Amino acid sequence: RALAAETEDTKQSRMAALLERLHAKHNASRPWQETCKVVRQAMEKRGVMNAAGHQLLLTCLETLQRALKVSSLPSMTDRLESIARQNMLGSHLSPSGTECYITSDMFYVEVQLDTSGQLVDVKVAHQGENPTSCPELIQHLREKNFEEFSKHLKGLVDLYKLPGDNKLKTKMYIALQSLELDLTKMMHMFRLATNANTVETILHGSVGLLTARSGGHLVSLQCYVSPYDIFEEGTGTQLNLTDNNVPRSLGVSVSVTIEGTTAVYKLPIAPLITGSHPVDNKGLFWCPSAELVENQESQTPSFSTVTNSNCVDLPACFFLKMNRPMPFSLSFIQRIGNATSIPVFENSPSLSPLYQLIVQSQLQLLEEGSSTPPPSHNMHFYSVLPDQQHCYFLNGDAPVQDGRSLQGALVSKIPFRHPAQVPLLLDIIRHQAAYNTLIGSCVKRTSIKEDNAGLLQFEVCPLTDSSFSVSFQHPVNESLVCVVMEVIDSRQVSCKLYKGLSDALICTDEFITKVVQRCMSIPVTMRAIRRKAETIQADTPALSLIAQTVEIMVKNNLPPSGSPTYNMVAGDGTNPMGLPGTISTVSSCLWMWMLLKILSLMLT
Repeated sequence: RALAAETEDTKQSRMAALLERLHAKHNASRPWQETCKVVRQAMEKRGVMNAAGHQLLLTCLETLQRALKVSSLPSMTDRLESIARQNMLGSHLSPSGTECYITSDMFYVEVQLDTSGQLVDVKVAHQGENPTSCPELIQHLREKNFEEFSKHLKGLVDLYKLPGDNKLKTKMYIALQSLELDLTKMMHMFRLATNANTVETILHGSVGLLTARSGGHLVSLQCYVSPYDIFEEGTGTQLNLTDNNVPRSLGVSVSVTIEGTTAVYKLPIAPLITGSHPVDNKGLFWCPSAELVENQESQTPSFSTVTNSNCVDLPACFFLKMNRPMPFSLSFIQRIGNATSIPVFENSPSLSPLYQLIVQSQLQLLEEGSSTPPPSHNMHFYSVLPDQQHCYFLNGDAPVQDGRSLQGALVSKIPFRHPAQVPLLLDIIRHQAAYNTLIGSCVKRTSIKEDNAGLLQFEVCPLTDSSFSVSFQHPVNESLVCVVMEVIDSRQVSCKLYKGLSDALICTDEFITKVVQRCMSIPVTMRAIRRKAETIQADTPALSLIAQTVEIMVKNNLPPSGSPTYNMVAGDGTNPMGLPGTISTVSSCLWMWMLLKILSLMLT
């Protein structure tokens, strides 16, 4: 111990001596010329700076730039020039120093400042266009949100990552502009025909809810939201969504862009929608609380014939880019390819079980903003409801066709070449999104003890690419029942309950369908089914007794003891009156019919 204490004292004394030397060196006054000489000598010893060292120095300078507070004209222009360098763009100042230009071969951004460094305006100009103010960029720079401003610049750079020279890139940009004009007109036509609000436009609009291109953000088409997307988490109150406050990340959305391809496609370089398309106000809409009857005639535009005058051959194609990679079943991927005559993937994708992809996608969504790691699941998930606890096993490996499980792949972007293809593509995306939403509703981060006495067990098993079954124990009997749900499209889900002939009635198919279409959640639907079963049992206490009686009669094929014909048959089985030997069977069937009739009257 004494040796250890002596060693620690030695360390402390050495540390104190070192600190004294540092303080003495720092406090000693040194002439500026001597400091410059030391710096110059150090630079000469370093020699020629290699590329890695140069990049390291730039990174350090950028880190220092981000740490400095922007409060003057020089600091603002320095920060803008630093952001331009990060995005491999040029930059220069006007003679007055109050205009900063961030430039490339195809576009430039003009940032106008006053003499104190306060923002005046931000304009964006593409090749051949006049500069126009960009509200989003103005907002970001006024809030000193340089990170978002940099993302916009990156988006502008990515927009022109196209093959060919500047002339060819300009044609591709004009083609994208023409497509954007047609899509914008298609959304306005739907709005005029249906008077739909924001959520209804997202769910049922021919092109969804279109948000125009702004700065480096592409045109966005929001095409699907689940009921839980439009309710505030925690409070459960419905969000007051308008066209101006819908987050771009809400639900399922796609961005519209153009990218280079190895194949050549004929793309429009002028808007293709023709005529004024008069519309009326007779279009009806389907909203989360009502059925939609679409007025297709007033929403379907007429397109010009594709000719060499309005279209050109380009080594590029239009794309719908998903806001996040989305699982699609193999059959839905084939439907997309058939709708556009362009394969979704250039090479055959590596397929995986669809349910596994849905689970991974849902877990990634749940992990956004969460600091705790997800619990191990093995396709088992737990859902805690107000008065019930559920365990769900997603049996995605169950054979569906030809002994294989339901297969799928993650889709990030979908190629197409004509605006008329967009509504059909969005309907396919919505259909798959509705299916994924139902399966994903079982995926939770909750953890519950397996030996919980009140834990209800459910198995979700795929049947086809658009249907699945949910199996569980009958709330009254000990038999197994299941609900088959078929996602007909994003607007309709058909449900059917399968149970044994002698099992007590739980609820009607219409009730289950109504609940599913309202909430798009399997756990909420299963809770509603069980609650409904409890209500029916409370109203008809003799239900289980009648069901047991019918079951015994079916098994034994005997009439009840109170039947008038019961004693007509002798103990040896002969008929003393010479009647046919089937009289007891006829009587049994009659009483069975009467009991079933009483049962149906009690239930209604």
